[in-house]
Amino acid sequence: MSQIEQRLQELGITLPPSPEPRFTYIPCNQTGNLIYLSGQDCRINGELMYEGKLGREVTIEQGQAAARQTIINCLAVMKGYLGDLDRVVKIVKMLGFVNSAPGFGDQPYVINGASDLLVAVFGEKGKHARSAIGTSDLPFHTPVEIELIVEVID
Repeated sequence: MSQIEQRLQELGITLPPSPEPRFTYIPCNQTGNLIYLSGQDCRINGELMYEGKLGREVTIEQGQAAARQTIINCLAVMKGYLGDLDRVVKIVKMLGFVNSAPGFGDQPYVINGASDLLVAVFGEKGKHARSAIGTSDLPFHTPVEIELIVEVID
């Protein structure tokens, strides 16, 4: 078992199968030693764990849980593409979108649910540059969508 798989097990995380795209895109694209993950959401077994806007239907704590689940789904995409998460050299950049009600400005607190999990899983390799952006809506009314750029080795 790889080191990252062991760490996930210690954290009580079982990765789902890599989700199949429902539209015309690929979940992961590689150029050189970087992989770019398409936006993922907070689905569990195909269903959104929460739906709606932060600051209206969804609390900050629920948003953090949604961001955490979104990273679990990102890890599933990475595992499906790479085969072994020990190939990750560094999480380079996270782009987090938060479905925000008018006046909601706590996007960084919400996306911390994702950032904290990446550091818990990868340690120093999980520390990343990040943007946490509020949007007026997201596909299917998901509260959070996250993209990653990750450096990998062969």
